[in-house]
Amino acid sequence: MIPRVNERSIAAHEPLGDALARPVSTDEALTEHTVVAHWPGLDFYTLDDEQALWTSAQWSEHLDDPLFEHPFAASAHGDRRAILHLDARLHPDDRDLNGAQWAEVGHRLARAAGIEIPGDEAGCRWIAVQAQPGRIDVIANLIRLDGTWQQQPADLLRRHCDEARRIEQDLHLIPVRIPPEPQIVAARPVPTASAQLAMVLSQLADEQAGSLAAVRGLVEHAAHRIALQSRAAGDDTAHSLGLIARRLYRIQQDLDATATRLTGPPGVPPAPSAVRHTTRRSL
Repeated sequence: MIPRVNERSIAAHEPLGDALARPVSTDEALTEHTVVAHWPGLDFYTLDDEQALWTSAQWSEHLDDPLFEHPFAASAHGDRRAILHLDARLHPDDRDLNGAQWAEVGHRLARAAGIEIPGDEAGCRWIAVQAQPGRIDVIANLIRLDGTWQQQPADLLRRHCDEARRIEQDLHLIPVRIPPEPQIVAARPVPTASAQLAMVLSQLADEQAGSLAAVRGLVEHAAHRIALQSRAAGDDTAHSLGLIARRLYRIQQDLDATATRLTGPPGVPPAPSAVRHTTRRSL
């Protein structure tokens, strides 16, 4: 198995779309043959008189809900990108696994990642998706039911790889060997006061893990969900939220340009901003 830890995101629709290899839909229902495993507390959220199957959009919203239920929950570094996405792929010549085996793989990968802890009743929401041949995706929200942030192991990728090796052995799969990446250790110079301030501004403006990008992502996602209501008032609100998201993006650019000026030589104009606008959906 080839394991991979993907970059965390602010919403679940992109990781879920990647797992399905198609956009999240409000019409397509996902059966137990696709969502092969999930967090144990899910049964308390589905009443007997509710629909038996959820659409992919409903699964995405279910994973996103803790972001809105606990708006101040964040990692120790203030990060709100709570959606964790892991995947693992079988060797191209491997045999097909049945549903029970894929479910076992999903639970084992979730436990290895620290998002399923036996006996923990206030843990994370997560699902395991098997929608592409020889591949399984685990998508989780790191904001727990009690509103705290589920800390990830420092050696998450190593644990993911180790569990993949054990699964290969237990299920008699073809082992996939991945050579270790070389590590280069270099001495770090002591940063000046300007460089330290530039570092703080760069962290705020960072498109992948910055606080402003996380806030912008929430605003864009809220606009997307409101736009799905297809009402005039909803369209106006979605448009207003879109304008707010664009203003936040311009602030990111300004902060990034200021950080560049602080670290560049005197009299040299700053290079174009490195902040890239990666709007999740057009508003």
